[in-house]
Amino acid sequence: MIYLKYFLESVLTSKNDELISKIGGSIIANRYPNQALKSWRERLSIKQVDLARIMAVSPSVLSDYESGRRPSPGIRFVRRYIEALIELDKERDKFLEKLTASSKGSAILNIGEFHESIPASEVVKLVGGKILSGEKYLERKIYGFTLLDSIQTIYSLSGFDYYNIFGATTERVLIFTNVGLGRSPLVAIRVSQFKPRMVVLHGPTSVDKLAIDLAEQEQIVLSLSSIQKESDFSELFERI
Repeated sequence: MIYLKYFLESVLTSKNDELISKIGGSIIANRYPNQALKSWRERLSIKQVDLARIMAVSPSVLSDYESGRRPSPGIRFVRRYIEALIELDKERDKFLEKLTASSKGSAILNIGEFHESIPASEVVKLVGGKILSGEKYLERKIYGFTLLDSIQTIYSLSGFDYYNIFGATTERVLIFTNVGLGRSPLVAIRVSQFKPRMVVLHGPTSVDKLAIDLAEQEQIVLSLSSIQKESDFSELFERI
């Protein structure tokens, strides 16, 4: 078991301490840290063999940790993994520095990872939702949530900030508040490299057909919530 406070203490003397702690925190807080490791590597389009070379381990060892065939990685391994990601990233576009330096701003109202996964069908029940698309995907496991102001998302989130929406994993539900017709959030998801497993819309009485069509094309569970107050979402999901 990896404990977050011990990890944060271990990076205080690193020249990349802030960057490492931000990434490491998202990995360690995840119920499945091996999946979170792999997710970060894939976000940066870094090959497993290149990362293994920088870490001075064999690709098979790296594969075992990422797949979960080995026990959860220890603090030292996670730190070495992240430092190797940073080193390779600096040789490219310094994406990590831009990503973690950007502020989540007012668009992200709340974000968190669940202690245990829940099926999409349970999320629908929690939000008093009406299923608009993706009924056949209701047994998908959801591992986290992000609560967003849809208007602020359009105006304040840059391309790099958008990736922060996904926290430790894309296996999550994005909840958009202050929604008009529901078209804009789905268009943004459509053109993004990363897709959530589920989207909940809050605000409209009906949803534009284009939004529903886009959700179907992306194989996303789309639900319209009947919850009255925006603040209720945080209370519901923080209990999980």
